Amino acid sequence: QVQLVEFGGGSVQAGGSLRLSCAASYSSDCMSWFRQAPGKEREGVARIYRGGTYYADSVKGRFTISQDNAKNTLYLEMTSLKPEDTAMYYCAARSFSGSWCPLLAHAYNAWGQGTQVTVSS
Repeated sequence: QVQLVEFGGGSVQAGGSLRLSCAASYSSDCMSWFRQAPGKEREGVARIYRGGTYYADSVKGRFTISQDNAKNTLYLEMTSLKPEDTAMYYCAARSFSGSWCPLLAHAYNAWGQGTQVTVSS
């Protein structure tokens, strides 16, 4: 099973930017970023499958997911951050065969430990 480690979280003011990285033991075709705020369910943020991307409406136009297969690293570039983006951010990988790659937490079988992002107003 792929091992995942996230980096790059921190505290920023609203309007600022952060770049999250997720180092994987090997690259997966289907990888995503999720986030979970205190008292809320884990929600999908962005997904990448063989270069194709999909974003939650709440982050569309502000976040960019990308993958460097040579470095086995997944990225999430976050701009125009808002206080409501405050959460623990997790990268996830789905290692099953097939093209099904939804932005749904239960579809993923490997998770990182998370990195905290805090946006102050």
